[in-house]
Amino acid sequence: MKVLIPVDGSEAALAAVRHVLALRSAGLRADTVLVNVQETASLYEMVVVHDANAMQQAADQAGAHLLAPALQLMNAAEAPCEALVATGDTVAMLIETCERQRAELIVMGARAVGSVRGALLGSTSQQVTQRSPVPVTIVHATRPNSSS
Repeated sequence: MKVLIPVDGSEAALAAVRHVLALRSAGLRADTVLVNVQETASLYEMVVVHDANAMQQAADQAGAHLLAPALQLMNAAEAPCEALVATGDTVAMLIETCERQRAELIVMGARAVGSVRGALLGSTSQQVTQRSPVPVTIVHATRPNSSS
């Protein structure tokens, strides 16, 4: 089995990594692919920078920085994985990466989004769930106890 884990640097994404590691310790045999999606450069960035290679290099570096904590968790657990940085629309690139990597499961974190924003735009996890060709597991980051 191959599992795709989208990583955006959030605690929710790290919770998804921990969830997959827990499944692996329980006996799941799976290859893991971590992926970070960087947004396409804006028109302003393209006009100011003038160098497509420099913009791609900056996106790759930003993606690698956001992947680093997830890679540390995987390495600490001695769980081999592949790490990728993609550029484009987040949902479209996650689905494309899933298909290209032949992933059989997506495990992703979900962050709380305000109800108005969520209703108008839909969260990334909701959109991936609706468009994914494979099952999607949504993992919520644990919230600190707010009754202090």
